[in-house]
Amino acid sequence: MLAAMRIAGFTIGVLAVLAGAIWVAQGLNLPLAPRSFMTADRAWFVIGVVTAVGGVAVATWSWRHA
Repeated sequence: MLAAMRIAGFTIGVLAVLAGAIWVAQGLNLPLAPRSFMTADRAWFVIGVVTAVGGVAVATWSWRHA
């Protein structure tokens, strides 16, 4: 049971980091980022950074404590 919780928390954290990275790329209007309503909007850069940092925290905490 604890191993499943560890894997689930780690997976959620990694997915949050990936989503945050995409939002950062879109917020900065990088050429590799998919085009959407978030493109070149600095608010999505900030949201992406916060999400990515939170994802790292969740993944790290779940890996060490679950």
